[in-house]
Amino acid sequence: MEYLIIILVFFILMLIYFKIADKYNIIDKPNHRSAHTEITLRGGGIIFPLAYLFFMGYEVLFNNYRFSLDNWGEPNFWIFGAGLLIICLISFIDDMIDLSSKIRLIFHFVAVTLLLYFLNAFQLLPWWGIPISYVLIIGILNAYNFMDGINGMSGLYSSVLLGTLLYINQNTIEFVNADFIIYPLLASIVFLFFNFRKRAKCFLGDIGSMGIGFWIIGLLSLLMFQTGQIKWVLFLMVYGAETILTIMERLKLKENIFDAHRRHLYQLFANDKKISHLTVSVIYAVVQLIINAIVIFSNFAEWVTFIVIALPTIALYLGVKRSVKKELSLSK
Repeated sequence: MEYLIIILVFFILMLIYFKIADKYNIIDKPNHRSAHTEITLRGGGIIFPLAYLFFMGYEVLFNNYRFSLDNWGEPNFWIFGAGLLIICLISFIDDMIDLSSKIRLIFHFVAVTLLLYFLNAFQLLPWWGIPISYVLIIGILNAYNFMDGINGMSGLYSSVLLGTLLYINQNTIEFVNADFIIYPLLASIVFLFFNFRKRAKCFLGDIGSMGIGFWIIGLLSLLMFQTGQIKWVLFLMVYGAETILTIMERLKLKENIFDAHRRHLYQLFANDKKISHLTVSVIYAVVQLIINAIVIFSNFAEWVTFIVIALPTIALYLGVKRSVKKELSLSK
């Protein structure tokens, strides 16, 4: 019953936000890199920081969770929340006015620092692991933002990841309070109701892609620290492969990787081949779900798991992209 009430409240909050966004013209206007053609409300991802506030409210009111900076033995959700709200706030501002990359990077650095503190990474990792962590986390956050380009994509993908993490938490190893996974999952489902349609009511915006990306990174990191295994990072294989290989392609073409573009495979499908956004989003989510199942249920050594998953995924991606580009070239 609790979760049904939360879903209902999330629906109401989204409808209220739509009124606010419409009044203050918080919209996404199509440009040359967009996969959509209609003006759409932006910032629907505000549901994720709101989900965190509801999660903490429940923990404080019903589970007597208190503020403390010394609970190293368990995740400090206040510290996590500070990082989440910082990155969501600066992303929401960036949704409304274009901020310089330097300003965004400063806030991202602060948010990631809080995330690493939440994970107790400064105590658990060697000194050289800390700068690597900053680079990886900021890179993953931006990859999540890059991939949020068509209806349903990040909502479905995030739901698959969160559902997988919930399954592990309940059936393999309990690495965190289950509600810390369930609340963003419910938020994803509510968001999808408005986004997973031919003409979306709203988009995530940077606040959403950065917010849910931050939350998922936190969960995956908790799982990796708890199990001592890094194979769980393969839960980001589809987004990771697409982002890294696209960047490599653009570098090969001597393009500025920070400029807007339409070279992602999902963009070629949606923009050039005119395949339904929803179909493309489902395919990406299903491929990642299959990968997640292999990671969970296979008994391979970790290095074998990486090879078994990474090589076929990369080969499949390159092969499909080459075929699509060839087909588009011949049709011109």
